[in-house]
Amino acid sequence: HAKMATIPLGFNIDSPRWDQSTFVGRLKHFLNITDPRTVLVPEEELDRAKALVESCRAGVVPPGSSREQLLYAKKLYDSAFHPDSGEKMNFVGRMSFQVPGGMAITGCMLQFYRTVPAVVFWQWVNQSFNAFVNYTNRNAASPISLRQIGVAYVTATSAALATAVGLNLYTKRAPPLLARWVPFAAVAAANCVNIPMMRQQEIISGITVTDENNNELGRSRRAAVKGIAQVVLSRITMAAPGMIILPIIMERLEKFTFMQRIQVLHGPLQVLLCGGFLLFMVPAACALFPQRCSLALADLELELRDSIVAKHGDKVPYVYFNKGL
Repeated sequence: HAKMATIPLGFNIDSPRWDQSTFVGRLKHFLNITDPRTVLVPEEELDRAKALVESCRAGVVPPGSSREQLLYAKKLYDSAFHPDSGEKMNFVGRMSFQVPGGMAITGCMLQFYRTVPAVVFWQWVNQSFNAFVNYTNRNAASPISLRQIGVAYVTATSAALATAVGLNLYTKRAPPLLARWVPFAAVAAANCVNIPMMRQQEIISGITVTDENNNELGRSRRAAVKGIAQVVLSRITMAAPGMIILPIIMERLEKFTFMQRIQVLHGPLQVLLCGGFLLFMVPAACALFPQRCSLALADLELELRDSIVAKHGDKVPYVYFNKGL
């Protein structure tokens, strides 16, 4: 066995580096773990980071490990491994892939919005991507069957296509800018369907809630509903600035003669501009609500509330749970 050293005094690898009760603290945390550069990190390095984090939790680390090395290992671990199960997440579903993946798809949705076939294709691509992300970032303590995944995917894709195609036909005679906003309306409508459907098992069976010290207290459906509602709002917020402001920018730019000459570059330009928006909006939207969500005891289901009061009296005013991303 390789020699191991004890961890630095007072260092806890799982305690957040920034105050998670404030928006700014959460923003710094998510800027760190949604860093798109972590997508390029080789699998072996991610596995080494996981091993280092786990050995640090056990109280021992390889000799010479600096605080910076431990924090970087935790950054890689948080970017690639699920917070509930500790399993490596699929590449496409990681939040660190939201910028490169999202910018390509959003840019194309905004560029190719004029014809129905293009609308159908890009909304389908977007919903397939969303389904991956929503499944990957669910609360992993609530298993979901392949049938439920299939139904969720088909329902969300249908909602997006119905909204996009319907509005696309409706805005034929409307000002050009309104037609450019159709993709955002479709994305918002689909998010309201895709996320709850993909995470329906949490609503049906409830999710595990704990006290302040992570002691399990039971399962709550109301906690699941609150967590999923916050995720829906976060995802719509993530897409909004790019999909609302970018069409206005492009509408103005396309009036210039030089832009009319380089129409072939409009698509790549929109993709790059989308990336600029998402670089900030992905962490900002994730930071809107605390990852460790809380719910007042009074708001829980009566049966669960009575069971907690019977065991703990008035010592548990709030319960806590992972809302997912």
